[in-house]
Amino acid sequence: MIFNWQYLGDSKQSVRKFLQQRGMSRTLLKKIKFYGGQLQVAKMPVTVKTMLRPGQTLTVKLPPEPAQAPLTPSGTPLQILWEDAHFLIIDKPAQVASLPAHAHPLDSMAQRVLGYYQRQGYTNQVIHLVTRLDRGTSGVMLFAKHAFAHTLLAQQLQTGRLKKNYLAIVRGHLASQHNRLTWPIKRAPHSFIKRTTAVGGRTALTEYWQVSQLPTATLVRIHLHTGRTHQIRVHFATIGHPLLGDQLYAGPKVGGLSRPALHCAQLKFYHPFLKRTLTINSPLPTDLQQLLRFETK
Repeated sequence: MIFNWQYLGDSKQSVRKFLQQRGMSRTLLKKIKFYGGQLQVAKMPVTVKTMLRPGQTLTVKLPPEPAQAPLTPSGTPLQILWEDAHFLIIDKPAQVASLPAHAHPLDSMAQRVLGYYQRQGYTNQVIHLVTRLDRGTSGVMLFAKHAFAHTLLAQQLQTGRLKKNYLAIVRGHLASQHNRLTWPIKRAPHSFIKRTTAVGGRTALTEYWQVSQLPTATLVRIHLHTGRTHQIRVHFATIGHPLLGDQLYAGPKVGGLSRPALHCAQLKFYHPFLKRTLTINSPLPTDLQQLLRFETK
């Protein structure tokens, strides 16, 4: 991956400071120096100590990324919502894991993306998963195509600039049309998978708005301010309104639904290379549309 950036300052500035202002980490600068990357001005090699003059263009060639642990590619096609040289955004179906695990070693979303990269003949086939979803959750997932893009989006995750909004169908009728759920979350005793709210857990903040009230359930829009494991599912179970179909947290079986009624409907982030905000939407999948029709009968 090669970038060309023009320096538009009024006075000289070091290459190091110029690149750090663009989000390049010290670790990546070291990799550029020692592992095959390049820094050039007017086709001449420079170092991070070189002082850029106004109007000069710095060319940055990222080093090749080392091969990651072996991953078996999948031939299952992807539903692509957005793609460019830096990011791949896909629509994840329910019941597919984000990453391979002992219980689900094959056909994860990461393996589907690898298979897609191979079929496309992309030079860099390292998988950079920026946002993951639980196996039973459907919706928007974001992959970066190189380490620098991953770093920049990880920073947006930490600062809250990258925003994920969900739709969920929960049991019963909520007392408030809008609320913020703030219970800390930790691993449940004697369980590797299940989480619970408890003193001493990690800070968690879930904000929701009621979209529509159904006869025995409620459709809600949710914004995650933090990203704890099972956060939405745990918080709604805690207030007595578990997600429909979420058997792990006592959600009721209804309408033949075989997974939690949870969908990542929107992803919003600042594209650091296009220099504009992207908003990517995913329509409600068929099983949840059918559930809504079932609930309104």
